[in-house]
Amino acid sequence: MTVRGRIVGWPNVYRAIQLPFAKAKFAPVRRRNDLGAARRVLDVACGPAINTRYFGDSDYLGIDVNERYIAYARRKHGRDFVAADVTTLREVPGEPYDFILVNGFLHHIPDSDVEALLARLAEELAPDGRIHVVDILRPQRRPLLPRVIQRCDRGSHFRSVDHWRRLLSARFDSEVLETYPILLGWATAATAIYFRGRARDPER
Repeated sequence: MTVRGRIVGWPNVYRAIQLPFAKAKFAPVRRRNDLGAARRVLDVACGPAINTRYFGDSDYLGIDVNERYIAYARRKHGRDFVAADVTTLREVPGEPYDFILVNGFLHHIPDSDVEALLARLAEELAPDGRIHVVDILRPQRRPLLPRVIQRCDRGSHFRSVDHWRRLLSARFDSEVLETYPILLGWATAATAIYFRGRARDPER
């Protein structure tokens, strides 16, 4: 692990870095969904529980490979969290989930791992469930700020809109796919994508 990775691996450091962007990044999920109606929530690569507060009335489970993040999340929220690598996890605890959230994680892993994880998550969705994916688009050559911010990110698999669409649509029927700017003051810090979909019929 790089020095940058070790530093960001501490919960308070990660939260401080995410604080300027977290609300704007999650905004389409809140705007397009009734989060209070979510019955069973699976928060994939939940980090130190950045979004847990939005699901106070739900049966909630957060999973992350970083044990420090999970210990912090348990202390802060008193909810169910599991320290595990979601890319190799064979069994997710509990019954199927009607709300699966993957927020800002998939750009950390290559296409093959994304495809395997999405296939696994499709199996975890309840019949009326939806997956919600938020991630960052590959930066354009200009402007400078998004390129600087993404160079500081630990992920290295930023993708175009079309690339995201191909990956996500292989397992899920799209209901929402939108791009939007994440602002830092008046400047665009990054461009994000929000996808909502239901599991595709495996016979199709």
